[in-house]
This record gives sequence, structure tokens and C-alpha cells, in this order.
Amino acid sequence: MRILFVADGRSPIAINWMRFFGEERYEVHLASTFSCSPDLKLASLHLIPVAFSGIGRIKNQAESYSSISKKVPKRNDIRVMKAISVRLRTAIRQWLGLLTLPRAVKQLDRVIKEVQPDLIHAMRIPYEGMLAANIESKKPLLISVWGNDFTLHARSTPWMANLSRLAVKRADGLHTDCRRDLHLAQAWGFSSNKASIVLPGGGGVQRNLFYPSKMPPEDPLVVNPRSIRAYVRNDTFFRSIPYILERLPGARFLCPAMADEPMAQNWVNELKLAPHVELLPQLTRAQMAELFRQAQVTISPSIHDGTPNTLLEAMACGCFPVAGDLESLREWITPGVNGLLFDPNDPHALSEAIILALEHPALREIARNINLHLIDEHADYRQVMGKAEEFYKLLES
Repeated sequence: MRILFVADGRSPIAINWMRFFGEERYEVHLASTFSCSPDLKLASLHLIPVAFSGIGRIKNQAESYSSISKKVPKRNDIRVMKAISVRLRTAIRQWLGLLTLPRAVKQLDRVIKEVQPDLIHAMRIPYEGMLAANIESKKPLLISVWGNDFTLHARSTPWMANLSRLAVKRADGLHTDCRRDLHLAQAWGFSSNKASIVLPGGGGVQRNLFYPSKMPPEDPLVVNPRSIRAYVRNDTFFRSIPYILERLPGARFLCPAMADEPMAQNWVNELKLAPHVELLPQLTRAQMAELFRQAQVTISPSIHDGTPNTLLEAMACGCFPVAGDLESLREWITPGVNGLLFDPNDPHALSEAIILALEHPALREIARNINLHLIDEHADYRQVMGKAEEFYKLLES
């Protein structure tokens, strides 16, 4: 089978998914909406910027600034750009991204004529699914829904709503990472008569990498793996820490991918958390797995989510999950049994949940056993991707 993925080629989620098909000797082509050099076996790679994705991340913005002005931007300038980049970039893409679609559609049409795929898989609705829904080709189209496609992006502007509705109506098949999003997709126009499947977005958890330590960790260590995102209430997280330290002064908090984030550093400085909080650089998947094995608790203070891959990976390492109380997460977590859920807008609620988890090793041990079974039964990478492969064959036929 010849598969054309329309995806963000930098995304670990997309890479994890595509790698399976490359290893299984499918002919894999990628039309990436962002500049990338993925470590994948690809038959071809095409760059199709959409919704200003060609502007790149803050590193590229700084490089462009330097080349135009003939001087290197001051460190404070870069920090300011980074501080506003998450919300501003999201807002610009939501309000003005529509304007970039016609050109991108023409580019994708040319790629499809060249590749002649048997199946097109657009990995998330904005903007990959929206792009693929407007092509001339009638090749089978599968669209994946990521956790905030409906709850955050589709409702943000009238044209985002229209494009989201068009995408799910055009799709021949739909992949969601939670049952909630399948129901939402049907409310947005996806026919219940069409093929659909619910599987973890990143293809599940690779158990040779994410596994528990032989002995549960003894130190009160909390990991926040969600980094700085527009839909994650990291302010709630940082403001919960002083309450936790009142009860558990030895607690430590590790934050991957926040080392160069001025917003995170500002919270640390404002709340005087430096002795207890470590802002870490971006970590490899192997490093993240080791971090989860060392931690007692992982948190996810998001207000929009499907099934976070970091949540499943942490659970696979025996780490106790504390997450925002969202419908999608109740598909994995039964509060008080194998995790805790809290109001992501309330620092007190988060602090109480973390304190409860840290102070009750028996609760963590029970949850650990339940979660390892859940991952083995419903989120093992080979099993999940085997189901995905069968779904591809169904759509191709």
C-alpha cells in the first residue's frame, strides 16, 4: 500500500505513527506542514506550509530577525518573543490561517498527482485535515482527531468551525484517541455510517522503552511533562506548589521542555520556587521514560485534551497520574482508584490531589498495578498499530 501522510513532520506523535508503516514495508510518503527532517524511512518528503507554519518556531524567528537587521537580537528580545509566541501564534493561525489554504491545497494536489497514494492520512483537523478535505482527488481520506481539535480550535472562529465541519464530512474514515471525540465528530457532521476507530493518537506506548522500575520510587518527586501550551494551565501548576511545600517541604518538581521558557521562569521567580523546581530542557523519549520511573506523580493541568501520550507513557512507567477533570480522561482514570482528577483552574485543588498522592503509597501501588494492566490491554504500541493497519486496509478497499 502507498500511503501519503499529511502531518506535522516534527511531531513525535506523527513520527511514532508513521514509523510503524515504514518498518512494515509500506511505501510511506509525507507532506509535512512544517519544515522537518524526521528519522523515518520515507519514499518522499514534501513541505507544504499552511496557516503560517512556514514562519517556524522561535529559533527560526530569531534567525530571520538577525538576517534582516544584520544584528543578533538581544536575549531579552528573544525572551519576549517566546513569551508571547504560544498564545499569539495560536490566535493568528485560528483567525488568519484560512487565507493560506488555497495555495497549500494546490501544492498538495500536485503532490497527490505525483505520488498516486492508495490512502491519504491527515493527522489532526487543523490544518492538515482541513487541507486534505479541499483537494481535487477522491482518494480515500482518513483524518485523525487530536485532543483539542473540537473543544479548542473548531469553536475559536466561524471559519474554523466551517472548515472543521467540512473536514469531518469529507473524511472517509476517522481516527480519534478517545470516545468523546468520536461523539463530537458526529455532532460536527461525521456520518455514523462511515468507518471509525478509537486508538491512542501516537500509536500507543512502546513497552520496551516505557516500563516501571522494579521498586517504586521513594522520593516525593512530581513531573509536569506538558510544557508551555496554550491549553495547559501551567499557572495553576506553579501556584499549587507553595501549598504542597507547606505540607511536604521535601517535594521536588521537574518540568521538561521549560528550561528556556520565560513564562515558567517568571513563575519560579515570583513564587520563590527555585530550590524546589527544576526547569529542564527538551528530553529524549528515553530520558522521559527514566524520569517517569523516578517520579511518584505526573500531572497534566490541561483544559483541553483527548488522551495525552505523556499520560499513557507515565502510567506505563508506574507513575501516579493527576490530571485535569476532563471527559476524555475519565475514559482512562477512575478518580481515587488509578489516579486523581482536579479542576485545572484551581491551584488548591491541584495541591490537595498531589499531596494525597504523595502521602499515600498504598494508593499509588494500587493505581500502578491497575495502570500497567490498562496499558498492556489497551495501549501497547504493537497491538494498537496492528489495529491501525487493519483499519487502513478496510479504508483502502
